[in-house]
Amino acid sequence: MHHLTFDLTDSSDDILTLEAMASTREAEHPAVMAEVAQVLAWAQGEFSGRQGPVEDGFAWDHELLVQHEAGGWVTVTLTFSATAEFVEAFQAAFIPADED
Repeated sequence: MHHLTFDLTDSSDDILTLEAMASTREAEHPAVMAEVAQVLAWAQGEFSGRQGPVEDGFAWDHELLVQHEAGGWVTVTLTFSATAEFVEAFQAAFIPADED
């Protein structure tokens, strides 16, 4: 990942929030969306059939927000609600050990 940065938040209800975010100029937006597509393809492949509300027993769910800002900036936020199993697999796939 060259554009997306990741932040993990724990909660008291065993649902973790993993947020991936990038703020770039319009020209770089397609590259950001390619990274988003890569992450979502991984989630759908590795946890196939397990997407849905985590509080209902699913492994993961997501929300994608794209905001066009003044000055030609675009902010992309991909937020996962997930189980610990999903987050551990995600970190192994996308976050180098020296960054966690």
